[in-house]
Amino acid sequence: MPAKHLPVFLQLLGFALLLGATHVFADTNILLPRTGISADELALLINDNDPLSRETGAYYQRMRRLPEQNVIHLRFPAGKTTLSRQEFEPLKAEIDRLTPTHIQAFAAAWTQPYKVGCMSMTSALAFGYDEKYCSTKCGQSSPSRYFDTASTYPFNDFQTRPAMMLAGQSFADVKALIDRGIEADRSFPEGTAYLLSTSDKTRSVRAKLFGITKSVVGAMLPIEEIEADSITGRQDVLFYFTGLAQVPNLGTIKFMPGALADHLTSFGGQLTDSTQMSSLRWLEAGAAASYGTVTEPCNHLQKFPMPAVAMFHYLSGATAIEAYWKSVAWPGEGLFIGEPLARPFAPTLTRNGDETYQLKLISPKKAVWRVEQADSIMGPFQSISRGLPVVAGRNTVRIAIPASTRTYLRLIR
Repeated sequence: MPAKHLPVFLQLLGFALLLGATHVFADTNILLPRTGISADELALLINDNDPLSRETGAYYQRMRRLPEQNVIHLRFPAGKTTLSRQEFEPLKAEIDRLTPTHIQAFAAAWTQPYKVGCMSMTSALAFGYDEKYCSTKCGQSSPSRYFDTASTYPFNDFQTRPAMMLAGQSFADVKALIDRGIEADRSFPEGTAYLLSTSDKTRSVRAKLFGITKSVVGAMLPIEEIEADSITGRQDVLFYFTGLAQVPNLGTIKFMPGALADHLTSFGGQLTDSTQMSSLRWLEAGAAASYGTVTEPCNHLQKFPMPAVAMFHYLSGATAIEAYWKSVAWPGEGLFIGEPLARPFAPTLTRNGDETYQLKLISPKKAVWRVEQADSIMGPFQSISRGLPVVAGRNTVRIAIPASTRTYLRLIR
């Protein structure tokens, strides 16, 4: 099995990522490792029958500078919570026909419908409608091959395009969400992860994962494990994972740019008519993305985000859509909502002077990065330093690059 398909916990970053962002300084091109998808690899789906979808889509395309070829206009019933299989399958065929081959993920610019038959809308868009992704009598549903992989090309590697809905009750809500996502990009916010074990023990089953969460990502950011039904007054919330049908006191806390937050409960993904707290409440409180199930999942851990996985990938530079999707093993009944391209922790390079640069990143463990050079982007690349040591956690690394260096440089973990 290729390394990019192995679970990350088995690899512990023992692989070289494909090159991603290119930083151009004068005549030198410096290539950083690819840690996630880019805007030109995201397709935007708009329902032209839905005024809010049209307004949301136009704003998102403009703000994220999505190419026109990435925008797919559709027409299907608006204002209903669920599409039938018969309604969805022709729609999915049209989406697949219109989607450019290089597209790796979808942003769906609507709040309703959020469900297709027994599947969530986002999983139906990703996998196509297939009832193997649903469960009966609280059973297992089919797994996602994308779960906890190092892949940054989900469609190329798994023929899956993860989807996330740009959802909100009003355009003002969705606009605020989009603006927060953009503000978060490469901002490296300081913040804390809050992992709550509540009085509702049935919905707090993720508490058994909190120990491994601390061991895997505890060096990357502060983590507080709390036994309480909510947190109150905290002003540094970067991650908030809890289990409760209704989460109180959201109005008293402050989410940091790019924050992820969700509550394990049965119907959080029923965005507009849930008998429990809708996952929209997290976005309205300031989170960049959230998750909830659209039909009774029972409390299988595999049907909800695993905090360690979501946090690990996000802090390592993935986008919100990638980090959240990779954290759910059985996502068929789960709905992903938020700003898909929010990316607070992508490794970032800035120039200090003529020959010095500053690399900013978060590393899960102590490591050494290599600096290599070549005359062409195709190589061959040769090492020009003994390496850049990084520590577990936040790093700001100074790089001195002589003026005589060749045109192309790359940094390799």
